[in-house]
Amino acid sequence: MTLSQSVLQGDRLALARLLTQVENDSAEGRAALAELFPHTGKTHLIGVTGAPGTGKSSLVNQLALHFRREGKRVAILAVDPSSPFTGGAVLGDRVRMRDLAGDAGVFIRSMATRGSLGGLAQATAAMTQVFDAAGFDVTLIETVGAGQSEVDIARLASTTLVVEAPGLGDDIQAIKAGILEIADVLVINKADRPGVENTEKALKSMLELAHPTRHVFLHHGRVETNGAFARSAKSPTLHPMSETLESGKMWLPPIQRTVAVEGQGIAELAAHIAEHAEHLRASGDWAARERARLGSEMEALLREALMARFRAEVPNGKFESTLKNVYERSLSPWEAVKLLLNGRQK
Repeated sequence: MTLSQSVLQGDRLALARLLTQVENDSAEGRAALAELFPHTGKTHLIGVTGAPGTGKSSLVNQLALHFRREGKRVAILAVDPSSPFTGGAVLGDRVRMRDLAGDAGVFIRSMATRGSLGGLAQATAAMTQVFDAAGFDVTLIETVGAGQSEVDIARLASTTLVVEAPGLGDDIQAIKAGILEIADVLVINKADRPGVENTEKALKSMLELAHPTRHVFLHHGRVETNGAFARSAKSPTLHPMSETLESGKMWLPPIQRTVAVEGQGIAELAAHIAEHAEHLRASGDWAARERARLGSEMEALLREALMARFRAEVPNGKFESTLKNVYERSLSPWEAVKLLLNGRQK
């Protein structure tokens, strides 16, 4: 029996072995991914990102416990930063997830970024597909909290949680990090700390910039966008756009306070996640995000394959000698690429 067949039958040991093969990008791992792919497309991918110290691991722990109480099988993929010197990772997220130990309905996998930008290793998408095929209802992906490059999680997850906490910087730190725009749900964790009101107020004002509500009015029979409400030419009464044009409904990220270490606000957060999933399916965005995710994954694999083929076609020493000319400033990088593309068969 192959590893993929064992995974489909619920073998946890086979699942662990296959995840290792996939993370190492082995030939066996690639073959198994091809066999498992027809069985994917069912899990709810939830990304959890935010600055270090906001309590992402504790939040993931509590969310997993909540989903288990609902009878759902939960997979957790915790991506830890790699050492720039040894390439290893602490993989310390499991220390904060002791409550999940021994639960057969939970599978926790830690992995290192191995130098990948965006807080996500290249193998992350493939590993989530393994969890999907293995029958997990929810897959929680906790990123490293790298800041501005965290937006990569939005390309993978169906629902993205951006976690903030009071007292971790000035009021515009979140929007400076460039991650508010990707939030489907905003979480203010450690909400028992002083300053939570200021943090929530700042986030609400920033959401108006990051997610401006589109409003419309009718002008000479033409729909235009302007102002805070929709105005009809037949009636001077102002109406919210959602009541005026059904097609204009948008998802506005809710803000949820939590105290993860005490389990406060977790049920409400889970309800927001469920509402977002329902919104995605009702609006058709679920399928659109899935297409975009698979397209992004295909492009990444194609770039990798084309680069490998290109390097194989370049004559020995040609790339290194061209790079030396670029280093010596006798050739620009653009000229070097053109030269290599035109002369790789020579």
